[in-house]
Parts: sequence; C-alpha cells; structure tokens
Amino acid sequence: MKFIDEYRNEAEAQQFVRLIHEVTTQPWTLMEICGGQTHTIIKSGIDRLLPSEITLVHGPGCPVCVTPLELIDKAIAIARRPEVIFTSFGDMMRVPGSDADLLSIKAQGGDVRMVYSPLDAVKLAQQNPERQVVFFAVGFETTAPANAMAVWQAKQLGLDNFSILCSHVLVPPAMEAILGSPLNLVQGFLAAGHVCAIMGYWEYEPIAEKYQTPMVVTGFEPLDLLQGIAMTVQMLEEGRWGVENQYSRAVTREGNVPAQNLMKQVFRACDRPWRGIGVIPASGYCLRAEYAQFDAAERFDVSGIETQESTICIAGEIMQGLKKPHECPAFGTLCTPEKPIGAPMVSSEGACAAYYQYGRIMNPS
Repeated sequence: MKFIDEYRNEAEAQQFVRLIHEVTTQPWTLMEICGGQTHTIIKSGIDRLLPSEITLVHGPGCPVCVTPLELIDKAIAIARRPEVIFTSFGDMMRVPGSDADLLSIKAQGGDVRMVYSPLDAVKLAQQNPERQVVFFAVGFETTAPANAMAVWQAKQLGLDNFSILCSHVLVPPAMEAILGSPLNLVQGFLAAGHVCAIMGYWEYEPIAEKYQTPMVVTGFEPLDLLQGIAMTVQMLEEGRWGVENQYSRAVTREGNVPAQNLMKQVFRACDRPWRGIGVIPASGYCLRAEYAQFDAAERFDVSGIETQESTICIAGEIMQGLKKPHECPAFGTLCTPEKPIGAPMVSSEGACAAYYQYGRIMNPS
C-alpha cells in the first residue's frame, strides 16, 4: 500500500542498518519517547538489528502509562455516579485503578461509553441535558487541541452539563527531567513525530543546547526509526547536538500554530504528577480560570481521593530509561495483559505490553 509499504521496504531497511553499524564506534544509549515507536521497534525487531554498542531505552511517551493511579481512581469514582455519562477513548477502559477499571464499572451498570472524539462527548451532553457528561481528557500535546476545542465549543453552546477530567502531560519538561536526573543514562533522543506535528520542535532546541544532547524528530514506521537512529548516532559520533527532523513529511519547526493558539486559550501550564515518576513542574495542562466550570475534578469534588502505587511495579524506572520491562519481578507472571498491575502492560503503547506481545520474555536480548 502506498505511503505504508514504502516505509517498510526491507532493502532500504538493510541500508540503514549497515550505515548504523558503519558509523558506530562506541556505546550509545538512545531513548525513543513514544510508546508507538517502542511497539514498532520491538515488533519489527529493530532492537535486534542494531550494533551491540547501541542500547535503546523506552521513554514516558505513553499517555495511558503516565496517568497517575490516583486520577484513574477519581475517574472511576465519577463514573460510578448515577447522574453521569462517563466517556473515554478505549485505551483507558482497562487500565486498573486501585480496585476496579472503567470496563468493570460499566459491567456493574455504570454509564461508561467509549467515544472516538471529545466532540462526541459534547454531542452527548447536548442530547442528554438531564445528565452530566464527563470526558476523560488524557494525552500529550497530540490530543490537546481536540480536547481544547471540545471545552471551547461547550462554552460557546452554554453547556452546563459537560466537563473534562484533565490529565494532559507535556513532552519537553519530561525530557528535561530525564536529562537533569543524576541517574540519567540517555545520550540522544528520538522525539515523537506526532507531538511535534502539533507543537513543532522549537521547544526542544534550548533543551538540546542546555544538555548538549542530540534530538531527532522521528516517525513511526520501521524506516523512519532506522533513519532516526542513524541520524542520532551520527550526531553523537561527530560530537554534535541540536534538533534534526527525520519526519519532515509531517513536521515543521513551527508546528500547527492555530492548534497551539487554541490550546493557549483554553489551557495553562501546571505541575503534573506522572505515574511512577512523581511531580514534574509545569509538565501538564490545566483549564484556565475562564474555563474552570468545565473541570470535572472540581465539579464532582474528588480531591479527597488518595492512592498508593504498587510497590512491585517498576513502570517509573522503565519510563525513565533506567530498566527494561523484563527486569521487573512481576513481568509475565504477576503482571500480564490479562491481569495487569501497571498501565504499561495494558496500554496499546506500553513498553511492557510490547515486550510481552512480541516475545521479549524468554529472550530479552
């Protein structure tokens, strides 16, 4: 199929593999930010094609994975209320809270519905004026424009029965937190192409300069990733840093300016807790004061809910590139896709799910 097969061409892939082997002279550790990139790497066996000197570690770019357990418990508490229609994308339905998930609430009679767009939730609010409709607004900058549009539209329509439970997180502060950690192992980044399609990559340039780290905006197909790895390794070998763009067919330096302006109108930057990692300053979006009436956490007063993360799950260390999924003592035994302990095992973009699904259990090398 045009535009897909051309980025999965075996002969071209082998050319990039040979190039990476030719230019690599010393050990390097690279992090791909996005969970979708992780799945392509593991599914395509890219990690096994690279020189032994190249180590790929998996970043915090799975929005489901970094959503705090406490917020999932708040979502479940809201979804249990009889007056609420709780809506979400499908990837949040099976993420475990402390004692349930959204699918089990639906099975118990809660009105939990999967939607394909937050604007679907706005329509539900229009169609059900006697019910409260809540949308679980989870994601990176990629999904923020649509969620901002939903809130903006609800305000224009005067809907007082629509709100969002907001858990937006931002990539650049997370990258800076990783690079600034005394435990950091990452020497180069494959930046997430879909985030950069919205935000551009101008935000990454001062971080690359500050930490003298190469960053390459990279797509999601096997050839994208192999080329992105080759570009990053070449920068490292030549002692260069900065931001380069492999994904030029979809990303510009400036990004989608109208989308950015809408996000600025509806959201403000705020401190945000990341599951397994902790609070990263100014790493999330919250609603601005003029849109505060659409904040579900305030509307349903779930501020008193506090939870304790699993002491077994090492998702935080995995998403900071400090450990691999198979190094978790629960991986593939206590924690499986059917009975997950942590979100990275249940999410379609989770690193643990990728390792489990594509056979990195018996042979993790």
